[in-house]
Amino acid sequence: MKLKQKYNLFSFSTLIISAALFISCSDYLEVEPKDRLVEEQAFLDVYDADAAVIGIYGKFLTIADKYVILNELRADLLSTTMNSEPQLNEIQIHEVSENNSYANPREFYELINNCNDVLRNFDIMLSQNRLTENEYEQRYSDIGALRSWLYLQVGIHYGNIPYITEPIENIDDVKNRSRYPRISFDQLLDELINFTNTLSYLTPYSSENSIITDLDGHNTSKFFINKECLLGDINLWKGNYTEAASHYKNVMNSTDDWDIYRMPFSFPNAEGIAVEYLRYRDQDTRSLINSKTDGWGSMFVRDRDDLWNTEWIWSLPFDSNFSPENPFIDLFSMQGGEYQLKPSQQVINLWNNQTQLNGFPYDARGRRFSYFTVNEQPVVKKYLYNYIDLETQMPVDIFNRDGRWYLYRAAKMHLRFAEAANRDEEHRLANALLNSGIQSAYTVEGAIDKTDIEQTHLPFPYDFDARNGDFPRYRSTWHRNTGVRGRAYVRPVPVVGDSLISIENNIIEEAALELAFEGNRWGDLVRIALRRNDPSFLADKIYSKLAAENNPQATSIRSKLMNPNNWYLPFEWETEEE
Repeated sequence: MKLKQKYNLFSFSTLIISAALFISCSDYLEVEPKDRLVEEQAFLDVYDADAAVIGIYGKFLTIADKYVILNELRADLLSTTMNSEPQLNEIQIHEVSENNSYANPREFYELINNCNDVLRNFDIMLSQNRLTENEYEQRYSDIGALRSWLYLQVGIHYGNIPYITEPIENIDDVKNRSRYPRISFDQLLDELINFTNTLSYLTPYSSENSIITDLDGHNTSKFFINKECLLGDINLWKGNYTEAASHYKNVMNSTDDWDIYRMPFSFPNAEGIAVEYLRYRDQDTRSLINSKTDGWGSMFVRDRDDLWNTEWIWSLPFDSNFSPENPFIDLFSMQGGEYQLKPSQQVINLWNNQTQLNGFPYDARGRRFSYFTVNEQPVVKKYLYNYIDLETQMPVDIFNRDGRWYLYRAAKMHLRFAEAANRDEEHRLANALLNSGIQSAYTVEGAIDKTDIEQTHLPFPYDFDARNGDFPRYRSTWHRNTGVRGRAYVRPVPVVGDSLISIENNIIEEAALELAFEGNRWGDLVRIALRRNDPSFLADKIYSKLAAENNPQATSIRSKLMNPNNWYLPFEWETEEE
């Protein structure tokens, strides 16, 4: 089977996963079916290698709902509804049964095993000159990084886990402690840093690469994991703050474009992805810019145009014409869905406790962009932009279930860079990126000559130049940076007491406001609680969510979560019968 730059991410993934990725498993079938690829046919050249990569990402899409559920429902930003199935309620109250499919780690390890199998076959292809060194390095680095991402997720949710880097025949053997002993989360971070640092190709695929193409109308350029962001995250978890910041800064510096990944302000009367009102009408709530092509919410639905590319680093599409089906409509929508999850009252309160620059007493990222209300019930909006009409809040076409899985964007990177910088004692810089941007924080009131101001004067990775002046003329790289809260049109948050703790608290709260429902929250809470050796940081957030919804178990669940051992899911699944 030969595929010449023509793939299908969705339907093709089933064939690739079942045929090419499990060819090493002797128990696949006693008699080889006619449509099954033998190893020699599956990995002949670079196009077959591309097909294997696309196939991995096709199967990766199948865990999108699990990723969001585990990272948001276990934390404080999502809540169950009256329609929720019992397994979701178990996740929310941290009482997970062994047969809970959302808590089952098997899917993660099936994907990890797929990655291991493809990596082994890439090694064979290189040794047999079926791939050039450059072709091999790019594809091996991609799948190797995706495997590290999967392991990071498994570690966050399950704690002590087996770290396996070779393909195995029977996935159920993963549970065998004698064959695959478990290591601690901290040891896992060391393993992930050591391995991911060996990857020789850390930049995205170039536009000339055969794997960058159009699949069913979707360009693949942002389908693939960003390896620098991954290394930033792993090092952030480990406490290697300068190293983490360096990897994030490499992404920030990956282009000379003043807007890409730099959180720029929006120009009046021009399309943008900031919270913005019509010019000269910022005291009129009706003038908030809110369409599928303009305004803060447009980043979740707009075509993959130049503006989309300024924000998105990693995102995968769901297409109604192919499998897997978009799971988020069923999870969140009242119309055509099952409405099983909703915004928590806690995050609604958090948005309503902000103040906009025009004095309005709420954060528009909440009620206007991240959720809306139907029949007096809050509905997550971020995953429904493709599905609903923004005016009527009804489905445009109940059979069109296109959508996207949001994995990494510029705001997330800026907040994590700020978290690293703050821990690296660069408090002023961290606060600038969080609030109103570099230029605002490093200016001098009334100064005309900008030669020595509006810049950090710090070594890499903390060197930022936001000069914007005319005497002499400067338009430096970061002069459009407006900060996370600046772009959201909300007032800066103050530093109260100890700078390190106050700014860190502000950053994690801002991550809730900016990134709600995108799959980051549980990890953020665990990371800070572990760093501070303070279980109450996590336990109090979960308690507040449950108490705000009058859950009678709020106090007992807080007590349970004061023991870090109870943060982790049971590493169990039922063995499938032969």
